[in-house]
Amino acid sequence: MATILEFGPFRLDADAGLLFHGAEPTPLGRRAVALLVLLTGRAGAPISKEALIEGAWPGLVIEDSNLTVQIAAVRRVFDEVAQGADWIETLPRRGYRYVGPAVTVAHPDPTPEVLTPPVLALPDKPSVAVLSFSNLSGDTDQDYFIDGIVDDIITGLSRINWLFVIARNSTFTYKGRRVEVKQVGRELGVRYVLQGSVRKADDRVRIAAQLVDAATGAHVWAERYDRRSDDIFALQDEIALSVVGAIVPRLRRAEINRVNRKRPDSLDAYDLVLRAQPDVDSGMPEQVTRALALLERAIALEPSYALAHGNAAMCHHCLFLRAGLQEADRAASIRHARLAILHGQDDALALTWAGFSIGMDGHDRGAAFTALEAALAISPSSALTYILGSVILAWGGEAERAIEWSDRGLRLSPFDSWAWAAFDAQALSHFHCGRYEEAARAAYRSVQANPAHSITYVQLTAALARLGRLEEAKAAAARVLELHPAFRYGRQFLGVDCAPALAASLGDALRAAGLPE
Repeated sequence: MATILEFGPFRLDADAGLLFHGAEPTPLGRRAVALLVLLTGRAGAPISKEALIEGAWPGLVIEDSNLTVQIAAVRRVFDEVAQGADWIETLPRRGYRYVGPAVTVAHPDPTPEVLTPPVLALPDKPSVAVLSFSNLSGDTDQDYFIDGIVDDIITGLSRINWLFVIARNSTFTYKGRRVEVKQVGRELGVRYVLQGSVRKADDRVRIAAQLVDAATGAHVWAERYDRRSDDIFALQDEIALSVVGAIVPRLRRAEINRVNRKRPDSLDAYDLVLRAQPDVDSGMPEQVTRALALLERAIALEPSYALAHGNAAMCHHCLFLRAGLQEADRAASIRHARLAILHGQDDALALTWAGFSIGMDGHDRGAAFTALEAALAISPSSALTYILGSVILAWGGEAERAIEWSDRGLRLSPFDSWAWAAFDAQALSHFHCGRYEEAARAAYRSVQANPAHSITYVQLTAALARLGRLEEAKAAAARVLELHPAFRYGRQFLGVDCAPALAASLGDALRAAGLPE
């Protein structure tokens, strides 16, 4: 059940980690929100710097200046909205204290059953309704633009075959009405509701959107977009793609969390795939081995389940590259990828997994991009398609195109669980072009996003060696071997069919840092 802290003009959703002013999320980051939860949760009481740092940066050693920066961000938002910069009191050498308006705690209760309208049963797959966005501009002439954005979002979500999307003719019946999200969920029979607002002034447009769990009222995702409105229709398309790209990973994570709370003996193929997904995404041999057991059960239940085959292909890809380069794993990766393509002509995610396996393990980049481009035709906002495509391009030596695809993927889903792969592609591409500072920077971002993956340290090792920072390069190389003791860069390059010129340049740098060939 969601916990909401209310004070002044603000609502703080502690579970979602979001601070709202009215219906719009504020730009506070997750660290600042975590601090605010601690301060308002103990309103009036001093909280030490040590307690605040541990709450917002658990397990990390950071400087006090990081805390100071985040507290300043909270004060700035308070001041801009309610002239409340003094709501956070500094206690010299001790810590901070919240002294603003009284804080009340609300635990939203499920809405009682009503006789009419009837409660619709939820579909077997995740379901969403996109409500008409509120026009905050005071100009009814802008309604066409706002409705166009919502239309495009509905169309984009409708292309995702694992998602049940209510048609606009149903959702637009709520236009202009004040209605509770829980009521919409009951009346339309959906688990999630997307709502938002648009404010247009002069040459700027601000769009706020939030995805809410209709059963609990908890926020799953929220974002705000500020853009120039020079080309109103291009802006409409850009916003719609960005919203869809950002929502889809969050929806899938919310569904995984929901399924993991169900009875563990459920044999539904869809639930089995969802349970396997986090282990597939980990890219770690032990976890993907565990995922394969679930995926094989799903395939036994439904042999033509494209997404199960696509995930299985990714699992065998991981085992091939990270568990000994065994031919059996490479062959299994390709076999499942072909089955995913055969049965998944309308499934963008299955085609994406399949294309990646065929490109990386089958060394057929032409066939890979046929599958990836088919995925984008189905779902133009598929961030993962661009991210994994960028990896194939980078290893193939197509540096500039790889950077373009990785940037596109990160633009669609900045916090994607696969973001590290996009940074990897950028590191490889910048290295290939001799831009070693940029390569090191991208490699550091990849390491930060996924510190358990050895390949991220490979790119970092190479870039640092080329920059002449040999001691740091050797430290990164040691981390490669710690995570992947059997790593041999020559075999690894053969495994991914690395472009010859890139392989030669990388090899020279890795050899200088002490990695074995």
